[in-house]
Amino acid sequence: MNHYIVIEGNIGAGKTSFVRKYVEDINARAIYERFEDNAFLPKFYANPEKYAFTLEMSFLADRFHQLREDLNKQDMFSNGIVSDYFLMKSLIFARSTLGEDEYRLYRDIFEIIYQRLSKPDLYVYLHKTPETLLKNISKRGRTYEKTIDKTYLKKIEDSYFTFFKQHSELKPLIIDTEELDFLANDCDYQHICKIINNAIKKG
Repeated sequence: MNHYIVIEGNIGAGKTSFVRKYVEDINARAIYERFEDNAFLPKFYANPEKYAFTLEMSFLADRFHQLREDLNKQDMFSNGIVSDYFLMKSLIFARSTLGEDEYRLYRDIFEIIYQRLSKPDLYVYLHKTPETLLKNISKRGRTYEKTIDKTYLKKIEDSYFTFFKQHSELKPLIIDTEELDFLANDCDYQHICKIINNAIKKG
């Protein structure tokens, strides 16, 4: 197999939880985003205007270093790699948080380092509405996420879909999970796995 698969989605879509289960089932190596280690994240939620550029730059640097390191590791005992994020996420979130001047500078820096990373064989986007995402965020109870609202989640969603239209070469596999509870319902989980596995077979 040895595919490189990315499972993406908005905040609260369940991408990390899905990856944890999926890598065990297919015996793959996981790459998880290290967002909880970012000291600027709580500061950003408390004061977005002041910390937006600093936050996005710190995420970009950390994601690049982590992906470059993890993707270059050799592991002959696993069936590929599954990540719960991709570097493009940095540009998508920056589009929603930065002003025009800062975003143009950020985009220039992003394009330089993006060319130096391996691209995924399959990019999956797990879609849920902002209303459902907000409920999921509330359930997990992270203090610094309490200020997230539907307007912010909708901006992130719009940025994802705009990016997909602008970068058709990515060929994202968008799976509507609004009516699926793939954490509690194994049938729902297996349904998503089947969609992903079929997409891999088709290449």
